[in-house]
Amino acid sequence: MNPLVTGVAVPQEDVRAVVRLVAQVEYAQQNGLPEAFTELFRQEALWTLPHGDPLTGLEAINAFARSSLPGTVHRPLTVTCEAESIVFIRADLAAVKIRQRPITRDGLRLDEVLRGHYGPGRRSRRCDSPSAAQRRWASVVAANPDVAPGAPVYVLAKDDGRWRIAVAQSTTTIDHDAFEADHALPIGAHS
Repeated sequence: MNPLVTGVAVPQEDVRAVVRLVAQVEYAQQNGLPEAFTELFRQEALWTLPHGDPLTGLEAINAFARSSLPGTVHRPLTVTCEAESIVFIRADLAAVKIRQRPITRDGLRLDEVLRGHYGPGRRSRRCDSPSAAQRRWASVVAANPDVAPGAPVYVLAKDDGRWRIAVAQSTTTIDHDAFEADHALPIGAHS
């Protein structure tokens, strides 16, 4: 995926470096690597977790990563992280909108699994209504809260030639694509 890039003009290398940083976040999360994750943040970083809990400073972020990431490696689901859009506020400051999607450890996107697409040529019965699909999605996310779809926003700062996360806002979302396909009822409607 090529992100939408706006804002001040920067060298293409900076765009690639920001995309690489997001890929490094994904790699550290998927592989339960707290040190690799923490090194992506600035010393005085601020990170707000999906439900509003703030972590201030590298020490707090590292403590959280050490307590949460290693335990995720053996779970059946993880997440992908893709830079959807990058706004270069200044040549050394960027805001990045990320699309975070749950996947199985085999690489299947959870939204496809829930819609009954399990791979080439394999299908199962789709949910009968949006509300049934929503319940199924909610039960999967409830059982695996650390892999809920998300729309994080990172503010990155470039110091000494290296991009790092200065501020992160992790936001859990509902992946409407997971239960909108082939349904006549609008999202939120009950059957």
